[in-house]
Amino acid sequence: MKLTALRAVALGAMLSISAFSTYALADNPMVGGAPMLATKNIIENAVNSADHTTLVAAVKAAGLVDTLEGKGPFTVFAPTNEAFAALPAGTVDNLLKPENKAMLVKILTCHVVAAKALSTDVMAMVKADGGSHVVDTVGGCKLTLKVDGGKVTVTDESGGVANVTIADVIQSNGVIHVIDKVLLPKM
Repeated sequence: MKLTALRAVALGAMLSISAFSTYALADNPMVGGAPMLATKNIIENAVNSADHTTLVAAVKAAGLVDTLEGKGPFTVFAPTNEAFAALPAGTVDNLLKPENKAMLVKILTCHVVAAKALSTDVMAMVKADGGSHVVDTVGGCKLTLKVDGGKVTVTDESGGVANVTIADVIQSNGVIHVIDKVLLPKM
């Protein structure tokens, strides 16, 4: 009798773990054709996204991998390959040169906030502040968050506006919001 009860408890535990794993996967959106696992950190997930190969290459060139694999929490506004391709011709290649590492670090860290802010948090902050909310980034930039038609927009210091195209991609050390424009610091 005890062995049967023990087996039932073990089976129940396995089913619970399996259900939790499925829930964690189903709860996160796919990004760049890949599942984003809430149990993995920002870098572990980003390297699997076909839409973020340029961002991953830039993070590696800037030496920011260890930072974004760290404890966090972080909110990362992650521009897609298309967002990088929309920059003037040669910009990305120029930024990836070792002599331009400081500028690359500045640009990339202007996409990172040292807090975990889900879209519901952003919407609440925007509402509480009367229509826009300014956040400070790890790179010392100020981003202005707004809500337009239920969607979050991010305005950089240069006046560029990025739309959050995929919100709330939960990570073990924060959250990613996919954006359609590269955010630039004031030049």
